[in-house]
Amino acid sequence: MQLRGPVVGHVELGYMGDYPSRQAWTSMELSDQIFSSALQDPALQDEVYCQILKQLTHNTKRYSEERGWQLLWLCTGLFPPGKTLLPHAQKFINTRRREPLAPDCSRRIQRVLRTGPRKQPPHQVEVEATEQNISRICHKIYFPNDTSEMLEVGANTRVREVCESIAARLQLASWEGCSLFIKIADKVISQKEGDFFFDSLRQVSDWVKKSKPQKEGAPMTLPYQVYFMRKLWLSVAPGKDMNADTILHYHQELPKYLRGFHKCSREDAVHLAGLIYKAQFGNDQSQLASIPKILRELVPENLTRLMSSEEWRKSILLACEKHRDKTAEEAKVAFLKWICRWPTFGSAFFEVKQTSEPSYPDIILIAINRHGILLIHPKTKELLTTYPFNKIASWSSGSTYFHMALGGLGRGNRLLCETSLGYKMDDLLTSYVQQLVSTVNKQRSARGPAPAGP
Repeated sequence: MQLRGPVVGHVELGYMGDYPSRQAWTSMELSDQIFSSALQDPALQDEVYCQILKQLTHNTKRYSEERGWQLLWLCTGLFPPGKTLLPHAQKFINTRRREPLAPDCSRRIQRVLRTGPRKQPPHQVEVEATEQNISRICHKIYFPNDTSEMLEVGANTRVREVCESIAARLQLASWEGCSLFIKIADKVISQKEGDFFFDSLRQVSDWVKKSKPQKEGAPMTLPYQVYFMRKLWLSVAPGKDMNADTILHYHQELPKYLRGFHKCSREDAVHLAGLIYKAQFGNDQSQLASIPKILRELVPENLTRLMSSEEWRKSILLACEKHRDKTAEEAKVAFLKWICRWPTFGSAFFEVKQTSEPSYPDIILIAINRHGILLIHPKTKELLTTYPFNKIASWSSGSTYFHMALGGLGRGNRLLCETSLGYKMDDLLTSYVQQLVSTVNKQRSARGPAPAGP
């Protein structure tokens, strides 16, 4: 333990520019070295505070002092000083109120005392913000309809709070079933409601970095985007929440429809193409002549060859005529109302190789939605079977597989799949089951205890 103090101190001196180093460490690498061990070992946390405060005492170098305050600002967002050190740390900060970051450091200590400590070192966004002396961090959140909002996010803001703020900003009836997703590299990963926002970002980016081999010494920067989308479709009734339908639901369901995942008749496709045209172009009829060129934006790719381009054009013109009195927003809701009758509505689709059922094709389409897990023929889109959630005994996943054990179904009671998206299937199935269990428990609590027997 005696060695740790000087080691931590040297790294902090390096961050503040007071300690010469042969290696050019980035601020991010230095902050990781300072805080990673302390987050895993609470006994080191006071040591980190003491070293920073020590470096800030009688420091005559302005640059070094500024960097020291930046470091203290990061520290106060991660964990508080211990009970014994707390009054001394607060007194130190309060006697230096003229420092630009001092008042915020004081507030951050009070906040972290209420919320509890973080689990991950500062995210790059936080490190860059403090280097620019920005104490209020605004993060861009994207929505499925290609719009975005800037939202203020603090060191101790949880994912749940971000979702609540977004729901209020978008005037949604409820955000239940929605989630934040991080899109990074080739992965889209759901964030857990209870996690701190920046912890969640850090965890995902670290996980993706580990899975991507990098050249020795090459800087690793992974651009990412944060999306707010619907994750669970348990109680979605199109028409009940116009904002949710037009900002989230329509724009999440349209790409899946156009990729041909649903079983859809030619008549359905013509009717829906008219609604999609209306939703996309409104009253602009100039695009009608070029329908053959934009056919794949209106009709599922697996159905386009059912008619010639000219036949599609004539049929879609007639369908558009039927919808001419609708607004673009009404057309989006009408689209959702039409497809919500299908058993595959609100599904996440996964194309996998299955090795457990000889009577099914090797490559099958799996849909996970409010009904459970649906197995679909990849070409005909016929529903092969449905496994309700209450029939699924257990499941597991890895980087190349997703396995599921089925209860009470006799022989062949395992579904074995080869897929690189097992993590996503696992998370979605877990979330649906947890939500259903939570709903049942709430209903039981509302009914109150069962009456005692005679």
